Amino acid sequence: MEDFLKLSALQLAEKLRAGELTSEQLTQACLDRIEQLNPSLNVFVHLDPEGALETARRVDKARQGGEELHPLAGLPIALKDNMVTRGQETTCCSKILAGWKPPYDATVVSKIKDAGLPIIGKTNMDEFAMGSSTEHSAFGPTHNPWDPSRIPGGSGGGSAAAVASFMVPLALGSDTGGSIRQPGAVTGTVGAKPTYGAVSRYGLVAMASSLDQIGPVTRTVADAAALQELVGGHDPFDSTSLDEPVPALLEAVQEYQGKTDLSGLRLGVVKQGGGDGYEEDVTRTFNDTVAALKERGATITEIDMPSFKDALAAYYLIMPAEVSSNMARFDGIRFGIRVEPTSGPVTAETVMAATR
Repeated sequence: MEDFLKLSALQLAEKLRAGELTSEQLTQACLDRIEQLNPSLNVFVHLDPEGALETARRVDKARQGGEELHPLAGLPIALKDNMVTRGQETTCCSKILAGWKPPYDATVVSKIKDAGLPIIGKTNMDEFAMGSSTEHSAFGPTHNPWDPSRIPGGSGGGSAAAVASFMVPLALGSDTGGSIRQPGAVTGTVGAKPTYGAVSRYGLVAMASSLDQIGPVTRTVADAAALQELVGGHDPFDSTSLDEPVPALLEAVQEYQGKTDLSGLRLGVVKQGGGDGYEEDVTRTFNDTVAALKERGATITEIDMPSFKDALAAYYLIMPAEVSSNMARFDGIRFGIRVEPTSGPVTAETVMAATR
């Protein structure tokens, strides 16, 4: 493995700007790494090496010509296989969408392309994002790069494993009830679910529309902030997107990065975030972290949210209802493949049953 693949995305971006590395070299190194590890880890389900290298060469040419580029231009990125990408197979890791190539780009994909980030390909996931281990995919399970006998979390374990194994410096996932955050914890990466509406959902194949949110998967908090700044913002194609400016997230991270004195930093801790049902080790680690932040000068404010006790029950009412509604379109008539019954009448009901 090339040593530079272990650098953070922002460190790689600095090398690209300084001319110490080209996007083509970086993209090819990522592709070589994928070729080496993907057969055993099963991280990528669709690859676009030609398209990624073409973007990389275009960025290198523009940079050599003195054009002003996005700070992340030239950095390879991976996308969870539920973000539609024009001309690239997007299957949500389900056989029912096998071979489907969307005629348009998701808003986040358009932003990535406009910024000049080579899209390496699509990562493995639990089918239609329903799962928490990336074992339930039409392409088979993804393995944790730190220990292939273990899961990488889910549903977006492919994106987390891609970043954790140094296949790519950046990835995007989607999170309904933990599908970015839980794989981040399991693979030792940074996975963030932004505030609902902070990132456009246009072009994200919906699981539960009032809960789904696209977010960054990276190796550092600063990288996550930079990627969130790129993909965030209001989108007229998404009525649920927030009509607010994107905060200066990277600046906020860098203000405290490497500092031992955290005076001025305010953190809210939910009072109900513990008790029955919480793993003892997780609770202890969380409390130790809060204590360490307080010791370094951060202001910790306890927030009382009694409605938390109803949150899980509400989730398991809302999520399955919205999933049922969203999945109804995959019936062999409107979207995806169509399989007709081998015997008996051909009706909407029998076609739907045979297809599914």
